[in-house]
Amino acid sequence: MRLENFYKDLQDKNKSIAVIGLGYVGIPLLVNLSKYFSTIGFDIDENKLKNLSNNENLDDFAVSNGLGRTDSVITLDEKKLQAANFFIITVPTPVDKHNNPDLGPVTGATISVGKNMPKNSIIVYESTVYPGLTEEVCIPLLEKKSGYKNKIDFTVGYSPERINPGDKVHTLENIIKIIAAQDEQTLEVIEHVYSKIIKAGLHKAESIKVAEAAKVIENIQRDLNIALANELAMLFSRMGLESYQVFNAAKTKWNFLDFKPGLVGGHCIGVDPFYLTYKANELGYNPEIILAGRRINDNMSYYIGNEIIKNLLVTSETGGEIKVVLFGVTFKENIKDIRNSKVVDLFHYLQQYGINVEIYDPVADRNEVYKEYKISTIDYENIKDIDAAVFCVAHDCFKQIDMSALKSSFKNKNPYIFDIKGIFNKKVLEKSGFKYWRL
Repeated sequence: MRLENFYKDLQDKNKSIAVIGLGYVGIPLLVNLSKYFSTIGFDIDENKLKNLSNNENLDDFAVSNGLGRTDSVITLDEKKLQAANFFIITVPTPVDKHNNPDLGPVTGATISVGKNMPKNSIIVYESTVYPGLTEEVCIPLLEKKSGYKNKIDFTVGYSPERINPGDKVHTLENIIKIIAAQDEQTLEVIEHVYSKIIKAGLHKAESIKVAEAAKVIENIQRDLNIALANELAMLFSRMGLESYQVFNAAKTKWNFLDFKPGLVGGHCIGVDPFYLTYKANELGYNPEIILAGRRINDNMSYYIGNEIIKNLLVTSETGGEIKVVLFGVTFKENIKDIRNSKVVDLFHYLQQYGINVEIYDPVADRNEVYKEYKISTIDYENIKDIDAAVFCVAHDCFKQIDMSALKSSFKNKNPYIFDIKGIFNKKVLEKSGFKYWRL
């Protein structure tokens, strides 16, 4: 495959760059690339595309992050991909109910590209996958759907996404980006394209498999460190110790890793370990530490639920129905993303014990919450006659709540605050008459 004039065609806008999958990764990529190249944004979600055409989601993802607007072609018509020859696939890679990789989004995107890409195309995958998936699954599918031969009519690269949703410091352009490709010429073109938008620099991995493995272990490492913090928190509780006090003392040492206990959901940390363990099992290796971390983190909702029930039953002054409001349903602070929310697990767990549970989250899209979980969130004004407030997510807006005013929403004189993320000062709240619990 001859690539001598490939990048020049992109520079001169004779060919377009297509971004497939317009979510929290795809939109910043599309907007930034459109400053230098002709760009096409493709997604199969008609509602999302309608919002994008009205600039609503661009405001959320792009304008609010200082990225500006884009004149990209935004479409759900896959035939418009025929105008591109550089494709970036940024679709999610979830797991199914058995925690096996759900390759539907990535294979679907691959089929759309394969059916419409011209000869002499480069396809770059950014989706998090297990080592080998790009070459073992995606490339054969591209060949089948296009009728072209890999390394003769098209080549493939891999550059894992590293965007941290809601992080205003570690943005797309400020994170070192890993790039890899099947050959040096393709890698050089990929380097030219990404170097236009990545200020932090690029790291050239030795192979696509190396890049795939590097990405998947980033989140596994975080998952395991949080699992350790969660296990320590449960152990310290039995010892009558508060984990936050222990961690605050320990982190005074320069090399202590400052991970906090809590709920671990989302589309990355709670999912990516299963991609690597799936591949490990295929190879006849039974991973132990990785899955142990997953078990601990997946069960934290039930541990916290038990602590809430135990404390409320011991201290309940009503003798009647117990009512609890969970503050926050997104998987992390200050973002709308509700995928794999462990707060929902806590919600259902408390309901099983006859507790009246409601959720308040002004950051989450209430329509999305209902669509995904069939849970109706409430307004702040409707927080009334409750026995406990459970702060599950550390949204900035929660930190600004007037706790003295909130106290009037409780039934009891000494109401309970369960502070999962440790966002409040325990002494201040206890002085104000609250009972206080944290991990």
